Amino acid sequence: MGDIFEGFEKKKDYLVCIDSDGCAMDTMDIKHIRCFGPGMVQEWELWKWEEEAKFIWNKVSLYSMTRGINRFKGLYETLKYVNEHITPVEGLPDLEYFVTDSGELSNPALRRYIEKTDSPMLKKCLHWSEMVNAEISQLTQNDRLAFPGVRENLELISRRADIVVVSSATPEALREEWENNGILQYPALICGQDAGSKSYCIGRLLEKGYDQEKVIMIGDAPGDMKAAKKCGILFYPIEVRKETRSWEKFRKEAMEAFFGGSYKGEMEEQYIRSFEKNLA
Repeated sequence: MGDIFEGFEKKKDYLVCIDSDGCAMDTMDIKHIRCFGPGMVQEWELWKWEEEAKFIWNKVSLYSMTRGINRFKGLYETLKYVNEHITPVEGLPDLEYFVTDSGELSNPALRRYIEKTDSPMLKKCLHWSEMVNAEISQLTQNDRLAFPGVRENLELISRRADIVVVSSATPEALREEWENNGILQYPALICGQDAGSKSYCIGRLLEKGYDQEKVIMIGDAPGDMKAAKKCGILFYPIEVRKETRSWEKFRKEAMEAFFGGSYKGEMEEQYIRSFEKNLA
């Protein structure tokens, strides 16, 4: 796999990094509720406890401060709960080892660990992940639409900033969804789960010469905010269940403040307080 950052060039002074699922695309709920959670129930035969297991999956992945967690970390946290409160889960330490030891949490990385360990648990995790990807690929275009206001924001942002998608989804799904929504022309680069962590991707982009105060991450999850803060850049939150309003506020208030240099400080802190309260 080549280094996707090598061919990227800084063209504008400003950089806007944007997450995809649940941020630009109204795809996060449907993927988790229809694909990830049910797939876990099927793979680990949790039919007797289906509703509770899916409830925990959705809480971990969608409706708490762990929203946006990597799929394998989310799987570990959910199965850990299942193991402790519902029914024993065999091989859980193998999954814990993978999510804590691997610098890259993706299907290719998981295959490499399976080659080293021959772990039945990790084989199940890979089968589940591939099954989920297949299920997601079967979602219709109407199931994977951009939030209202995203296209308008991208058009305005692109006039003054480079745009890069920074997401933990697969690059194939990202390109398909952005293309199907007619907005693939706006990002100069698509960074999916195989490119590395979000903080790693942002760090590589900063190496291109951007001033950190002229770089912002737009995201819907605490992990997006942590990645932004780790890299010393700004963060603008898209709030769950308030996504359209969040994009409207960015267009009307935060965008000009970002380009004008006044977003950092009280405005950013106010948006973050609201974001954290919404997920509490």
